Amino acid sequence: MKNLFLTFAVVVLISQLGFSQTIVGSGHDFSANAWANTEICLPCHTPHNAMVVSQSPLWNHELTASTFTVYDNTVSSTFDATTGQPDGNSKLCLSCHDGSVALENFGGTTTGTTYVTGNALLGTDLRNDHPISFTYDAALATTDGGVYNPTTQTSGLGSTINADMLFAGKMQCASCHDVHNGSGIAFLLRKSNTGSALCLTCHNK
Repeated sequence: MKNLFLTFAVVVLISQLGFSQTIVGSGHDFSANAWANTEICLPCHTPHNAMVVSQSPLWNHELTASTFTVYDNTVSSTFDATTGQPDGNSKLCLSCHDGSVALENFGGTTTGTTYVTGNALLGTDLRNDHPISFTYDAALATTDGGVYNPTTQTSGLGSTINADMLFAGKMQCASCHDVHNGSGIAFLLRKSNTGSALCLTCHNK
C-alpha cells in the first residue's frame, strides 16, 4: 500500500510540473476555444455517428476536398518513390493543415471561420514539404540507396521503421508527427530531431 501511495504521489507531482505527455496543452488541444465546448477529442473524434474513413477511428472532422500538387521526381530527380494524392492519415491532417477546412468544421458543422495559419498552414502545393503517401519498402531502399530498408532497420521506437512509423507500408504525416503528443516533443514529433536524429532514422546519410 505504501508503494501505491508513493507511485500516486510521483504521478501527481510529474503532472503538476508539466511533464505529462498527452494532447492536453499541446498544439492540438483546442478545448479553450468556445467552438470546442471544452472538449479535447471532439474536433477530431466522436463516440457516436462517426464518419467511416480509413485509418481514422471514429472520425468527426470534415475532410478536405482539395486536389494537391505533390512532391515527386519533377521536384527532385533523386526521388525514386511514386506519389499520388494524399491518403490515409495524411488526408486527415490536411483536412486542417491545407487551409481549406475550418478547425471547427466537425460534428456536421461546415460554416466555421477559424483556419490554420502560420507555419502550420501547408496549403495545397506540397512540393516544398516532405513527400507523403508513398510506399516505403525494401524495394525502394534498394533502388534509392539513400534510405534504409524499413523492414530491418530499427526505428529507435521499439521495433523497425515499418512496424513503428509506416502505415500500411506508406510514409505518412504521422510517420514523423505524433498528433496526440505522446512523446511530449516540440512540434508534435514522434522522436527528437536533435542532431537530425529523426531524419536519420530513415535516411542513410
